[in-house]
Amino acid sequence: MGEPKAQAGPSGVVSLEPHSQFNDRSASMIPPFLLVLLVAAASLAGSASQASADDSLAVYRWKSRVLVIAAPERSDPQIEVQRREARARIADFAERDLVIIEAIGDAPEAVRIRKGFGISASQFRVVLVGKDGEAKLSEAGPIPTSRLFAIIDAMPMRRDEQSRR
Repeated sequence: MGEPKAQAGPSGVVSLEPHSQFNDRSASMIPPFLLVLLVAAASLAGSASQASADDSLAVYRWKSRVLVIAAPERSDPQIEVQRREARARIADFAERDLVIIEAIGDAPEAVRIRKGFGISASQFRVVLVGKDGEAKLSEAGPIPTSRLFAIIDAMPMRRDEQSRR
């Protein structure tokens, strides 16, 4: 009969329509372990591309730690409290490769960042993200720099950085 037709499905995933020469008997000729491997590989490839497409902080991974300040609007006074903490210890932030990212309001990038950490649009939150891209601490209010630095300085990667300096 004819070749299978490609159809775009949800999320732009391309699937092939079964074609009449491929029947249940043909499927049984594929070794089960190979079938499982193919399904797992396809699943992982889809997950990896989706994760990198949604990961707004990927550019910092393995280079910087990130302090995300999330707030519904710029007028939230807690934003300035966290900024003041950072300004007072700017050299210490630099020494620890710590950058600040603000996810404020309803801009698409802010929404993506908040969604990535499960932060609602109406919530103030500060999240410390390690160089591995994982959240290490999440608080509903400003985090004192002494606490941030104690957590960072206890991280294995940070201890390794200190031993090389």
